[in-house]
Amino acid sequence: MEVHHHTHAHAKKNWEAHLWEFLMLFLAVTAGFLVENLREHYVELKREEIFIKSFVEDLRQDTANISSNIQLRTSKILIMDSLIKLLNSPNPNTNGQSAYYWGRRVTRSTLFQSNDRTIKQLKNSGGLRLIRNQKASNTIMEYDQAIDYVNYLQTTRETLEVTALYPLLAKLFDGQVLETMINGMEINRPSGNPPLRTTNKDVILDITYFLHQYKTSSIVIITRLQTVRDVAIKTMQFFQKEYNLSERNHLEK
Repeated sequence: MEVHHHTHAHAKKNWEAHLWEFLMLFLAVTAGFLVENLREHYVELKREEIFIKSFVEDLRQDTANISSNIQLRTSKILIMDSLIKLLNSPNPNTNGQSAYYWGRRVTRSTLFQSNDRTIKQLKNSGGLRLIRNQKASNTIMEYDQAIDYVNYLQTTRETLEVTALYPLLAKLFDGQVLETMINGMEINRPSGNPPLRTTNKDVILDITYFLHQYKTSSIVIITRLQTVRDVAIKTMQFFQKEYNLSERNHLEK
């Protein structure tokens, strides 16, 4: 009887010990899992904040570049207006110096390039999933689409019009005169009053047509850039408020 009683107590003790060990192991695994989840969540929050700060900095640079590009395009439109008026005057050779100067400047690039480093990182690394705020994520994509449309206008419509101008301007201007006008990146007026290669009315009307198309495309792009700049400013304000960036940046300083 004593032996039987001793065996039963030993079995009961082993069962309780195993149960306790299982509970301790379960709690340890669960705690480790929760800690790891919290750590990953914290890391993702920090990565999200880094992406947002980087995007806001991109927007800040874009707004400055957009303002500069709008000024450049506005100046280019005035040049095109002046060139159209001069070429269609009774005798364009009266002011050949200005015709050469404006004609050479009109083909200078006015391409706006957005700072898309952060958006590229978000797309290529799947980082958009880190932007938990759906409105923030939508805002980023909407801005990207607005930039894509500006790029479309620049690289298709505007580029085609400038490309069409080149052979016509080659009929109008003496390349040897143009060579004397370039000093590094600068375009200077030619000396004297060099004559145009032709004052043929059909050639001038063709040039006038493509200058008109180029000018109106520039006006459209300026309007789109103004909209993009407004969106960028509102987006920066939204992110600064939503992510409390101003206060955090102040504290970090």
